Amino acid sequence: MRLLIVDEINNNAEIILQYIQQNPGCYLRQIKRDLNMPMGTVQYHLDSLEKMGKINSEKHGFHRFYFPIGIFEEHQKNILKILNQETAREILLFIIETQRPTQLDIAEYVKISAPSVNWHIGRLVEFELINEIKDGKFKRYKFVGNSGSIVKLLKNYHPTLWHNWSNRLAEMFLSLGLEEKK
Repeated sequence: MRLLIVDEINNNAEIILQYIQQNPGCYLRQIKRDLNMPMGTVQYHLDSLEKMGKINSEKHGFHRFYFPIGIFEEHQKNILKILNQETAREILLFIIETQRPTQLDIAEYVKISAPSVNWHIGRLVEFELINEIKDGKFKRYKFVGNSGSIVKLLKNYHPTLWHNWSNRLAEMFLSLGLEEKK
């Protein structure tokens, strides 16, 4: 019986480690939800995996984000943190798509309040993923850096998101082409 319990514990640790390797930048509740494990079990194994040096974590805001050891640079970790949070991800992708939207444009697109947009924008600026540009009485937002790094991380770690976003971009370019012909 004791051997069975040890095997189950090791199996849970391995399952969590594999999940983190496949979903870098994930957070506690996401792991619990996706693996359908009790919170205490997930917390125990995350702590053990971190002490063994197989993963590391970074606390930011309300979440602690988990990464496999030695794979990602700081900038990549920041992008992965954002890609794992739906609203922040939508805002970032919208900024990349539309180039220089205002806070109002973002609020209307994401369908959240201006103060909520402001909070997410603050995190994106803090992670040095976007810049704020003054344009008269408005502030506009621009992605900084190489969009190829986001594409690579989306393709490798969020293929469904990449597929949906690339389809959205393709439709946008097609509609622009049709408008030009008119």
